Amino acid sequence: MHSNEINVGEPLFRHYGKRFQEQVFQGLLTDHAWASQIIEVMKPDYFDLKYLAFLTDRYFKHFEKYKCFPTMQLLVSIIKDDLQQGPDVILKDQIIDFLHRMRANPDPGDLNYVKEKSLDFCKRQAFREALEKAVEMVATDKFESVVDLMKKAVSVGMANTTGHDFFEDAESRFVKINRNPCPTGLDVLDGKDILRGGLGRGELGVVVAPTGVGKSHWLTAMGAHALKMGKNVVHYTFELTETSVGLRYDSNLCGIPANDVCDVKDEVLERYKTMDLGRLIIKEYPTGSATVQTIRSHIEKLSLKGFVPNLIIIDYADIMRSSRTFDSLRHELKLVYEELRNLAMELNLPIWTASQANREASGAEVVGLENMSEAYGKAMVADVVVSISRKPSEKADGSGRLFVAKNRAGRDGILFPIHIDTSQSRIKILDESSLTLSESMTQDNNDAKKLLRKKWLEVTGNK
Repeated sequence: MHSNEINVGEPLFRHYGKRFQEQVFQGLLTDHAWASQIIEVMKPDYFDLKYLAFLTDRYFKHFEKYKCFPTMQLLVSIIKDDLQQGPDVILKDQIIDFLHRMRANPDPGDLNYVKEKSLDFCKRQAFREALEKAVEMVATDKFESVVDLMKKAVSVGMANTTGHDFFEDAESRFVKINRNPCPTGLDVLDGKDILRGGLGRGELGVVVAPTGVGKSHWLTAMGAHALKMGKNVVHYTFELTETSVGLRYDSNLCGIPANDVCDVKDEVLERYKTMDLGRLIIKEYPTGSATVQTIRSHIEKLSLKGFVPNLIIIDYADIMRSSRTFDSLRHELKLVYEELRNLAMELNLPIWTASQANREASGAEVVGLENMSEAYGKAMVADVVVSISRKPSEKADGSGRLFVAKNRAGRDGILFPIHIDTSQSRIKILDESSLTLSESMTQDNNDAKKLLRKKWLEVTGNK
């Protein structure tokens, strides 16, 4: 049946078939930008499959109330009570079967075609309905209303750029799941007053440190903790090999020094059988060869194979290749960070990366934003910037300082004494009573070192 010959009252997606209709709903869950367009022109009863109409109805109602689309996990919790109370056992079984199949194949290859076709179809249907109303208005001489009606019909289904209506959309500001942060594993840093749970979706986090201080170990620690939380991680490395990075994860997750991991392979593999971890993909690119588009293409390839990341680690952004060439390196680096931030927002995922500190930072007590090598503009782009500082004399005992240099989520300008175990890529905050930068500068240096030494002895058990 041709789309122009559809009978009034007939579900409008029926003639496209079951697979097409299921992919329409899959598009709603996976592409919120597209969902914000089609929600203006699509109705749940366009589906002739009852379970899709039911899911779409709940999906749209959540958006109408909170002005944000629910994730798969949230949608399941939304419909759970309805399904338990409802008498329709067949509907419940159909929904469970569909959600299981969608999880097994999260991104079928022809989804883009389905989204384009269904949006175009719904827009034409909305315009057709507006024309029918316009005929009735003309018959009653409501000409001005006809003009307004047709203007609205033309605009619906376009990219939603109206913005956040402060009072009308107030509910969306108070939905905690909206940010869905990925914890760092450092409880005080993840606290409500600082990171509010960790690095949020769509946010870019940067760790700054001089060479050899611990940037890569920080990134491994972030990825390892995410795995322990059951999250999927993609770790991009531009200096170390994939297997070298893998050994660092082995040592962190199993608590075995990296140099000993290969000698206790059976023990390591046996430990993993008792752990409930997410999945980890480690991808190596030669230094200076990967652009942000390279990363995007690789993630798309992973999604086609059923792997959907929850966290991206990039080690590290300063040695990526810019998509454009500038006369000045700092402009190229700033563009790389801008593109990474855009990628985080586009994928709605948190991204952790690292930045090289300049030469002056090597002997500094605290590494600040001014120490970000080549481009201060990098700090302007990032949502969170933390720095690690360790003088050469402090490396032997693992002591150092963690400084929250920038934080859009909460407090910044605060300093913590830390212990870095480079043999296991583990980082621990020693004293959760933080100091402001000004307080740390006025504190006597000898007393500060004694405190760090004392805390380190408590952690390691050395005497």
